[in-house]
Amino acid sequence: MATKEIQVKKPTVLRPLMDLPILMDWFDDFVPFSFSLRNEDTHPIKIEEFMKDNELTVRAELPGVDPEKDIEVTVGEGNLTIKGERREEHKGAERSDFHYGSFIRSIALPNGTDEKGVHATYKDGILEVKVQLQPVVNKTTKVKVDRIK
Repeated sequence: MATKEIQVKKPTVLRPLMDLPILMDWFDDFVPFSFSLRNEDTHPIKIEEFMKDNELTVRAELPGVDPEKDIEVTVGEGNLTIKGERREEHKGAERSDFHYGSFIRSIALPNGTDEKGVHATYKDGILEVKVQLQPVVNKTTKVKVDRIK
């Protein structure tokens, strides 16, 4: 009886979680960041907002832009909208995680917003928008209900 030599291979170790960041970087190169599958806040405009003394303050992190050329702030139809564009600068980098291109973010404004009382400033990469709020008068009216026979 002839003996047959069997070669035993070591099992292949799958490391899907270790390779995931590489795959996500590859995916981000082909799909806009607004559709990213990463488990983090990937919105191009990071904001914080707070109210104090009938004034809403919205702060947006927008480094590397010229506020006079690249940022537009509008108020209308109950929304504050921040639009902008970060222009790409080629500095010879082989890899860049910077986001370039147009971006937009809208924030719903509370009732009582004075759309004419809006002021925006930009300093050290932070856009700050202050919106004046009017006191809201909660007026309710009783409606008579007629019986139909």
